[in-house]
Amino acid sequence: MSDAIGEDHVEYFLEDITYQGKTERTRAAYERVLGDFETYLESRELGLAEANHRDCMAYIHRLRGSVAESTVATYASYLHRFYDYMARVGAFEENPMTIVLEEIDESISKDPARRDVSVVEMQSFVASLGHPLHRAVVLTLLKTGVRAGELCNIDRRDIALSDSPDESRPRVQIKGRPNSLFVDSEPTNGHTYNGEQRTASNKRKRDTTIPVDGELARVLREWLAVRPDPRSQADPLFVSTTDEWGRRLTPDMVHHIVVSLARDAGWYRGGGGPEENVTPHYFRHFFTTHLRDRTGDRGVVKYLRGDVAQDVIDTYTHDWGGRVRDVYEQYVYSLL
Repeated sequence: MSDAIGEDHVEYFLEDITYQGKTERTRAAYERVLGDFETYLESRELGLAEANHRDCMAYIHRLRGSVAESTVATYASYLHRFYDYMARVGAFEENPMTIVLEEIDESISKDPARRDVSVVEMQSFVASLGHPLHRAVVLTLLKTGVRAGELCNIDRRDIALSDSPDESRPRVQIKGRPNSLFVDSEPTNGHTYNGEQRTASNKRKRDTTIPVDGELARVLREWLAVRPDPRSQADPLFVSTTDEWGRRLTPDMVHHIVVSLARDAGWYRGGGGPEENVTPHYFRHFFTTHLRDRTGDRGVVKYLRGDVAQDVIDTYTHDWGGRVRDVYEQYVYSLL
């Protein structure tokens, strides 16, 4: 733990979010939630740094029935942001709330009220996409499970493609691993990475190497053959083809693309909630649900999503080229 942080982790976090421009009201909300959680842990003779995912899950479970589900979700998000920040600054080894939020997400995705898009329906949706950028963006989201911000941060060096129409030397992490995508945990909104200030953060704690199957490789090669010259020397993979010609895509641009396409498909309604609307984040749910159901291997899916459980990392990074790629290529759904 950094000596500069000391023992009062909550106060350190609150000071930093104040420096980041958060309002007094937001700070007070965080202080109230973190104080309640800290009191709960003290009743179990635990400190914030000692809490594991089971302790966090027990606290969230304790809230249910006494407050609205929306409030439960708010409390969970506050704890997740606190632990994520403390892990990033080196105060804690990991974020125990990552697993908790995943379970919450999965319970939401199984809600029968939520739109359930089948693989066959998604195939028809993909078949309707005529623009090379739209096809590349949608296929990348669906086939890899990356978040919109992570997609925006992909540079050309982060992907190794066989028989690519452009010449590019992949970064060392995927050198010798053809048809692979490297998702770095480092890019952060407002910080310079690979020579360019980023507008989105990669919200994963661990670097992840994701296989690129034949369908995605084909669509990405088609995109690279017509991709405008990027404005940035970082050579972003996805750039705008509209008024911002050649500019790296931003999460807002990706959201606009997906929502426009989903609206045309009847999958998005103004004023509708996550139960019915398809957005970029829905594609991550689609990836998680369908790949997990097909493989029966939660560990592989957790690794590909970039989740942080150490046993997952130890198991799947040890034999990435074998187990992860083999399982992925055997079970990933066909969309073309």
